[in-house]
Amino acid sequence: MFDVNNQPPPLEPYNVFASDTALREAVKRERAIWAEPELTALGATLGRPETIKAGFDANKFPPVLKTLDRYGHRLDEVEFHPAWHELMTIALDAGLHSSPWAMPKAGAHVGRAAGTYMLNQIESGVYCPIAMTYGAVPTLRHEPAIAAIWLPRIFSRKYDSRSRPAKEKTSALFGMGMTENQGGSDLRANTTRAEPTSDGSFRLTGHKWFMSAPMCDAFLVLAQAPKGLSCFLLPRWTPDGERNAIQIIRLKDKLGNRSNASSEVEFFGAYAQLIGEEGRGIPTIIEMGNYTRLDCAIGSSSLMRAAVTQAIHHARHRTAFQKRLVDQPLMTNVLADLALESEAALVLTMRLARAYDENDEASAVFRRVVTPAAKFWICKRAAALSQEAMEVLGGSGYIEECVMPRIYREAPVNSIWEGSANIMCLDVLRAIERMPAAGDVLVTALGAAAGSDPTLRAFIGKLQRRLMTRERADESLARSFARDLVLGLQAALLVEHAPAAVADAFCASRLGDDNGGAFGTLPRSVDMQAIVARAAPQVA
Repeated sequence: MFDVNNQPPPLEPYNVFASDTALREAVKRERAIWAEPELTALGATLGRPETIKAGFDANKFPPVLKTLDRYGHRLDEVEFHPAWHELMTIALDAGLHSSPWAMPKAGAHVGRAAGTYMLNQIESGVYCPIAMTYGAVPTLRHEPAIAAIWLPRIFSRKYDSRSRPAKEKTSALFGMGMTENQGGSDLRANTTRAEPTSDGSFRLTGHKWFMSAPMCDAFLVLAQAPKGLSCFLLPRWTPDGERNAIQIIRLKDKLGNRSNASSEVEFFGAYAQLIGEEGRGIPTIIEMGNYTRLDCAIGSSSLMRAAVTQAIHHARHRTAFQKRLVDQPLMTNVLADLALESEAALVLTMRLARAYDENDEASAVFRRVVTPAAKFWICKRAAALSQEAMEVLGGSGYIEECVMPRIYREAPVNSIWEGSANIMCLDVLRAIERMPAAGDVLVTALGAAAGSDPTLRAFIGKLQRRLMTRERADESLARSFARDLVLGLQAALLVEHAPAAVADAFCASRLGDDNGGAFGTLPRSVDMQAIVARAAPQVA
């Protein structure tokens, strides 16, 4: 048998937090330095070989739907591999589903964002119920009496996988169901009916084309009540301990996110409680949508980091043509370009998370406008980056024993979930038009570092002129406007906070006419080695 040589060792064990220079800097800069000990401990747990294997196992053995028991009674339960429950235990133990609400403090959303950024690098499927539970809290608070019952369960860090009424469990998780097959993103086309009853509750009859994580304890859903489309809390078990009338028709056979169950369901007079004002379901549930959109940006940023980490690790240990790959000039260019994209996504995502920690008007405007813009552009870039990073590994990156195929399959979901690109870009325009202070807030955010780089100064000047004219309202240009807004903010943040090598390279490569082309086209003046060295992971 021939010896196997010139193959990189596995990237394990490693500390996902301690090995990420840009993440550690962002946590400190965005006022979550207090979370560093917890994040360091979580990073060590996530980087253990056993945890990495759990991510593979959860995808190799996907969830299985059990519609009936042996006697023909409805079960509507989903069975998960033990690896799924292991990963969920890690996530809840770290408070990634609720800590900013349970223990509010300066930087709480930033600290939680950093934790989910690391979790998603190891396994993305578990992020779905974590994100939905996190986003459900502000919506539940529209009904204080209901919130008083559910929030203590949500705030618990003791994961409980049992299928039983929430009042008998140590914790609770939330999902949501908005999409119906005839409407998709057009939620006002939903047809599920909500009939009021004499006790103040409602009974839902209809369907949901997508209801993710159907083993959650409760869901926020939209249905047509007598006064119009409304938001409801739909528990899996009724108050008297019976299974609610929710039938899981099938689990979706998805491109990626395979460890997580996404379902198609029907309701047959299912018990539900009204959340918020009847007839104002979209404004009520959109609060959840804002937070889950933030999590889409975090998720895509973390997939980029995972892909870049694997690519650089491979290139540092693989030799070709008598040189390490990382030292081959063109490969160095590719790796540096990938690292730039990853760090730019991270700095904006963490700055955006800080806006969710702050209660002033400027922060409210920033998060309302920038969240859909960041979701659009960062999620779009993740798909292209993951493909390029896979190519760095060559054939060994294309086989299922490698994590790269999983990253590649995961990349598109954040663009689609919580509103596709067109929906996000139109929402950016809508937010700017409806918020009088939006122009000033964005100009201030963009202008902080504009004088430091002539390319950035020219780019921001052009973007500011668009902000202050009617051109910003042209729907046919919504994608280019949202893209340029994100690029301007990323450049400004990097110029202000990142090393000169990173900031200069980003401005030189992203702010010209070719700001969305192939990776590996950085100009020769860029310090590529410094950028790659900064992004490289450190293995214990």
